[in-house]
Amino acid sequence: MTSRATNRRTVLFAAAALTTGCGSDGGGDGGTTTSAPATPGTSASPATSAAPSTPAASATPESPAASATTTGAPALAKTSEIPVGGGTVFKEQKVVVTQPAAGEFKAFSAICTHQGCLVNKVADGTIDCPCHGSKYRIADGSVVAGPAPRPLPAEQINVSEGSITLA
Repeated sequence: MTSRATNRRTVLFAAAALTTGCGSDGGGDGGTTTSAPATPGTSASPATSAAPSTPAASATPESPAASATTTGAPALAKTSEIPVGGGTVFKEQKVVVTQPAAGEFKAFSAICTHQGCLVNKVADGTIDCPCHGSKYRIADGSVVAGPAPRPLPAEQINVSEGSITLA
């Protein structure tokens, strides 16, 4: 019986192939909601269309995923759940919703433009990527800190009756 040894280069190549990429393992706190002051001097994204809305008055908040709007689309969140000057990352939908100023809601892709990682938090007026440190402004998705080469693409949302849904 002959034993065939696997050389070190083959093992290293296989290990590198398994770990290559810049994706998130789903760990961390992708649903982090952080209240922070808006970054001064930023402009609104023209690609989003969200009208201000009054938060729903409910003593018991219902689950955003279980609720639906009059259009039948499941709600991402209630407007009252998105902090002014902050935002929330919705990992499953790969979208981040922010509220740069009271009643002004924005949505962006949650996929970093550097290498495709999922952003994982909103803090201090920025949307942050855990992989390589890219940061984006909550008001318009523009790059604050690289290595991201482009802003986060805007996503269309509807704000109605205290609920936020993807358009």
